Amino acid sequence: MPMIGVVADDLTGATTTGVLLARSQARTAVFFNVEAAANAESVERLDAVIISSNSRPLPANEAYEKVKEATGALQQMGVTYFQKRTDTTMRGGIGVEIDAMLDQLSPDTVAVVVPAMPQSRRILVGGYSVIDGVALVNTPVARDVRTPVTENYIPRLIAGQTRRQVGLVTLDHVLGGDRAVKEALAQQRAAGSSVIVVDAITLEDVENIAQACIALNWNVVSVDPGPFTSKLAYHRSLIGLEKPNIPPKADEKGKTVLIAAGSATPVTKKQMEILCEDSRHVRISVDPVALIEGGDTALAEVSEAVRRAAGLLQLGEPPRAILFETALHGGILNLTEEDNKRHYAMGMSADRINAGLGMMIARVLEEAGREKIAGLYTTGGDTMVNVCRQLGVECIEVTDYVIPQTDIGRLVGSYEGLPIVGKGGLTGNDNTACDIVDRLFREAAR
Repeated sequence: MPMIGVVADDLTGATTTGVLLARSQARTAVFFNVEAAANAESVERLDAVIISSNSRPLPANEAYEKVKEATGALQQMGVTYFQKRTDTTMRGGIGVEIDAMLDQLSPDTVAVVVPAMPQSRRILVGGYSVIDGVALVNTPVARDVRTPVTENYIPRLIAGQTRRQVGLVTLDHVLGGDRAVKEALAQQRAAGSSVIVVDAITLEDVENIAQACIALNWNVVSVDPGPFTSKLAYHRSLIGLEKPNIPPKADEKGKTVLIAAGSATPVTKKQMEILCEDSRHVRISVDPVALIEGGDTALAEVSEAVRRAAGLLQLGEPPRAILFETALHGGILNLTEEDNKRHYAMGMSADRINAGLGMMIARVLEEAGREKIAGLYTTGGDTMVNVCRQLGVECIEVTDYVIPQTDIGRLVGSYEGLPIVGKGGLTGNDNTACDIVDRLFREAAR
């Protein structure tokens, strides 16, 4: 029976937390939605279950219902410890999603928010989020097309979204060790706060916060990108020490990695440019407007991309990787404007682009056969969801990461065991795409 249950607001966030647990000897599965989790078989063999509510871009009332439903599903599975997984860049309705989870749990439950992932250079100082040395509001995420973030002071950001009182434990207490953190948390709780944000700049800080929470013997919901949840689980003796799970280098001959790039961030664009400097990696640029139009126009664009990919896979020496992309060539579309001009519901243009990418991957796999594919690589949580939905996948059993927030798993259900890597659009350095392709070939040989 799973002891740890997590609700994440998107799929790449779900896999990021899952991998930290999996690297610590917890058998962990990530489900794309509540329905998939409810219909899953053999859940009792798992140590941790993570459900993606896919709620990050939703209006507050819809996000609340999604998280409430997912929390209920975890309770039905018998989960003891809960996490509300947050984006490292604090996108989405974090406060309302905390409310949704706490409303389902015992009234004395406290949400301890530790929005730091030091291994990815995401830290919190004085309540202010700093990403790789840059204030959050000065990063590209501030201009995210679906979920921009314009507030850098995290207690104020959450307070604007939750019905509960929000407190803060600052770095001076955290640097004093777990006893000082314990006292500061108790003071915030006594002052009426049931959502408490805590500074952290190192994994040692995160560990001290976890030990303080256990010493207080509170019912705690961890609200974080993953490290705090992992440290709590370790000190509760639910998991072991984190360690990598890297297979040996393998023969790559005759196989191809399929890439669906749904992210339009400058980080992803640079990574794919570096990847395609190698002539063995082929880019297939897809017209996003055709996918947005839908109907026969979209199907024709998908069919043309699949035709080109199928031809490449029939070569005596097929490409090492094939990249399907819609936003890495030409100008970046304003998807809100695309929705408005077509009188679409908000987000429909993005959904149609991602559905098109998912359809391309599914059709190429069907036509080429699994034996020719080393693995799948997706950028952006919505893209990963659509790829897996088109493939009819039940869930992903996560195993490791290439770098933090660049997560490795294997498909469960259709194409059982096929390796897949999901990467957030803002994650990694210039060479990360190349590193992911290298790793997928290693995983394919397991």
